[in-house]
Amino acid sequence: MGMSLSPRPARVIDLATMRHKLQARRRLVRLSPELDGLEMVYSLASEPDALFGMPLLAWGLREDGEVVGLVPWMETLTPCHQLDDPEHGRFVGYRDPETEELLISPPPHKACELEHAAAYFDYEETAEVTLIQQLPDSQGTHALCVDEPDQPWQLKQVFGWRLYSDGNVEALLADESRIESTPILPGDACLYPGRSRHHMVYFFQRSVANRIREQDPGTLEALALMVAPDTSSDGRG
Repeated sequence: MGMSLSPRPARVIDLATMRHKLQARRRLVRLSPELDGLEMVYSLASEPDALFGMPLLAWGLREDGEVVGLVPWMETLTPCHQLDDPEHGRFVGYRDPETEELLISPPPHKACELEHAAAYFDYEETAEVTLIQQLPDSQGTHALCVDEPDQPWQLKQVFGWRLYSDGNVEALLADESRIESTPILPGDACLYPGRSRHHMVYFFQRSVANRIREQDPGTLEALALMVAPDTSSDGRG
């Protein structure tokens, strides 16, 4: 014997709207620089018995209340826990180099700092994307910029980061022709968001950037393998 059907009409679920709402709750609403030397710890499949550390650039508060550690990784400022690639890096936890303690979640004092700052700087939502926050880069991060496949790479220092109201974070690079004074600081007119001018932007730590400048053969070969597939994927290569 079958079940009787409800007289109520079926509720139509708009999956696109639901996906948009879920993404909105995960967007970043506030950043806090990491100034105490905490690191992200990750592993590589090629060296299963070793763990690697990378300095954290900042912590971020998402709209849903989650706090995430952030590192410049590949093409974006990336939440650490999203790194789950055995070849390029799989997130293990956070490390305090003073105590050598391995933390699975962000430290409580950072969550408290971000929550209070977000409550104080409670911006009204607008239809247009607006600038929410600027941070200086304290890690010596560099960006490898690619414009066209047949043009040389440009290695540029990252001077800061901008958080926008849609949750996106952009690296600030310098237009050398517009530099009027040094040191360059966030807010200077010579700075521009990297993706506003460059087709692709890849981020590297200072040590890797120095090897690129020194024309280290192994580093340049790895860069060529990493960049070449992407530059040809849009049909222009």
